[in-house]
Amino acid sequence: MGLMDGKIALVFGLANKNSIAWGIIQKLHEEGATILLSYAGEVMEKRVFPLAQEIGVDFVESADVSKDEDLDKIFDKVKERYGRLDVLVHSVAYANREDLDGRFIDISREGFKLALDISAYSLIAMAKRAEPLMTEGGSIISLTYYAAEKVMPKYHVMAIAKASLEMITRYLANDMGPKGIRVNAISAGPIKTLAAAGVPGIRTMLKYSEKTAPLRRLVSQIEVGKTALWLASDLSSAVTGEVVHVDAGFNVLGLTATAEDLAEMG
Repeated sequence: MGLMDGKIALVFGLANKNSIAWGIIQKLHEEGATILLSYAGEVMEKRVFPLAQEIGVDFVESADVSKDEDLDKIFDKVKERYGRLDVLVHSVAYANREDLDGRFIDISREGFKLALDISAYSLIAMAKRAEPLMTEGGSIISLTYYAAEKVMPKYHVMAIAKASLEMITRYLANDMGPKGIRVNAISAGPIKTLAAAGVPGIRTMLKYSEKTAPLRRLVSQIEVGKTALWLASDLSSAVTGEVVHVDAGFNVLGLTATAEDLAEMG
């Protein structure tokens, strides 16, 4: 018996085998969930389909999450084929590179709208369509990052999008709670993913996090997947509206320096 036996889980945002979404999918699949996948555009198709075949997934659909008609198509197909949904995973984020680099004050108006639409509003749009399918309650999970809470270099407009995502999580939790639908976010530490590659200075961020986090290491996609499994399952039945940090403890630090660094400072 698996924790997710008989559960239907729809995951948005799988890009390749290094995706955080893939770590989540693997853990949900291992515990018996039926996995449904949505990816963004033809560029991702050649990466996503082999992964779907690897675990026997036959529901794989492309969608532009900024288009209501695309989301309608996905959720209509879920309803037609399965009649219900138990878990929704939102692993979607995008911003123009020029709105991540340079000075924060130079973020463009259009870039701001784009990042907020794809990275944050899409969670509301998905939750609205998932709600009528979660007839016996459910779990909605999204992915955020510590830059939503504190200033991080070269994260700029995406930090605003993630902060919005976290507040959306709280409001959705309150709105959907009476129907037994829980909404939570995972704040993962920096991980080498396709999305992370678009963040200027990501290599420095990875090295710094590994050096200073209390566990003195980075986290993996599978470790995030384990937390997602907990949030998706009945083990977290009373948990909603939370942002759960999976970052080797980095978020607890006030002074991000190692004991060795402090010793060198005298």
